[in-house]
Amino acid sequence: MSLHAYLLFVASSIVLVLVPGPDMAYMLTRTVAQGRRAGSMAALGINAGAYVHLAAAIVGLSALLLASTTAFTIVKWAGAAYLCYLGIRAMLSRDALVDLTGSEMSGRSLRAVFWQGFWSDVLNPKVAIFYVALLPQFIDAQAGHVTMQLVLLGVTSNVVAIVINLGLVAGAAQLTSRLRRSARVALWLQRAMGLLFISLGVRLAAQKA
Repeated sequence: MSLHAYLLFVASSIVLVLVPGPDMAYMLTRTVAQGRRAGSMAALGINAGAYVHLAAAIVGLSALLLASTTAFTIVKWAGAAYLCYLGIRAMLSRDALVDLTGSEMSGRSLRAVFWQGFWSDVLNPKVAIFYVALLPQFIDAQAGHVTMQLVLLGVTSNVVAIVINLGLVAGAAQLTSRLRRSARVALWLQRAMGLLFISLGVRLAAQKA
């Protein structure tokens, strides 16, 4: 994997983390309703859940490559097509991805907040599909050590996510207020995500041409 590809993956991870979704909604509503500690525990639980998906993706993709390079290529192209589909869908949609105006929640222990965030992420099939679709786009099979490349990318993505999410928790009150006053911010983030997904698909096609 080249340095350019790795830096592109880091930039992609930053954009994707900033796109509002169910995990962000849960994390921010916890913060607004119960404070910074609750929001931080929610972020940690979500991040822990992401490692479950990452482990499953690494095991599956590594085994697939060992079994058949052709099969791995098919999965890679299918993932690229899926990312392009998501990108086009996001570009054409006129709606924000999620409503962040969530109602206040009753008080629970920090441990309960952590595990709720964990299971919310683990039980979300879209997260698993995302890992399987995205990670192969940045793998250089010719360079070898594919499993290590997958581990590096996955850990990088999750580290980027937890750093950004904890930062969002620290400023959650201001952030959620802005998103409630206008859906324009969330909509522009959605457009950026769409362009990102499409560019990844085009990048893969150009490499294979």
